[in-house]
Amino acid sequence: MREEELLSIIEKNSRIGLKELAVLLGEDEITVANEVKKLEEERVICGYHTLIDWEKTSIEKVTALIEVRVTPQRGQGFDRIAQRIYNYPEVKSVYLISGGFDLMVTLEEKTLKDIARFVSEKLSLLDSVISCSTHFILKKYKDHGTVLDKVEEDTREVVTP
Repeated sequence: MREEELLSIIEKNSRIGLKELAVLLGEDEITVANEVKKLEEERVICGYHTLIDWEKTSIEKVTALIEVRVTPQRGQGFDRIAQRIYNYPEVKSVYLISGGFDLMVTLEEKTLKDIARFVSEKLSLLDSVISCSTHFILKKYKDHGTVLDKVEEDTREVVTP
């Protein structure tokens, strides 16, 4: 069984059943179930998520991308400060990035003020943090490979007099 193919299918549709997955992979269901279990135990598969277009709900959410410049700690590099940041429950993701900043932190809150409070009262006060640059997501067009605001193509036939 090709691990890459299995992971690609699951990444696109985490709700796929083992039976359908086995058919797509040309394997028996038990083999696929054992492989998925092994990948979960090895933390290759780290979780299953649902992508929600919050714009289509009445629930207010603000997403921020926060670039963070830090001083790496001796013997631990960026890992220790990244761990301190991702342990905050409001933090959705933390990435080590290249360029002018070291970390990219993704945050989702109800208001801009909540995000500002997090940055000023928690993130910027951490010892290793030198500076932050916060960017707010205004609209999501595509997220995790899924187009959110799909424009319906006009399929009507053009009629001219």
